[in-house]
Amino acid sequence: MKYLIITIGLLLLCSTVNAEDTLKDQTVTIYLVRHAEKQTDDTKNPSLTQQGQQRAKKLAQTLKLKNIKRIFSTQYKRTIQTALPLAKQLKIDIEFYDPGKLLLFANEITTLKENILIVGHSNTTPVLVELLGGKPFGKIKENEYDRLYVLEKYHGEVESKLLKTNHQ
Repeated sequence: MKYLIITIGLLLLCSTVNAEDTLKDQTVTIYLVRHAEKQTDDTKNPSLTQQGQQRAKKLAQTLKLKNIKRIFSTQYKRTIQTALPLAKQLKIDIEFYDPGKLLLFANEITTLKENILIVGHSNTTPVLVELLGGKPFGKIKENEYDRLYVLEKYHGEVESKLLKTNHQ
């Protein structure tokens, strides 16, 4: 009888551990950021400032152990330069999306079963967060570069978190 109770206890413990592992395996995390600080030289496609480059490196450090498999960016210098440190670190190609077709892109993203980073803009990132089922937490101000959205998807449910990053 004693061995039967121990065996049942071990089976229950194993099934709990397996259930936790399965839950982690089925959770998909989407990280979204606005590009880092940009030059203000009045061009339509500015590069990052020195401060923006530092923020991009800090973002790569923050996300390097988050099991990101794909990185998406618009085709602007500032978004590519924000994504590039992590892409190089993880040896992942940056994939491009059209910020004018956010609904189409959101529908594509919802089919993915892997962790991803999406780099966008102040006017598109909150919209994309909402299209993906998350909470946008208001508009991004023109001088605001420190938002990191974390959307965790599990069985159709989305949990939204908004983290503040610091480039220093």
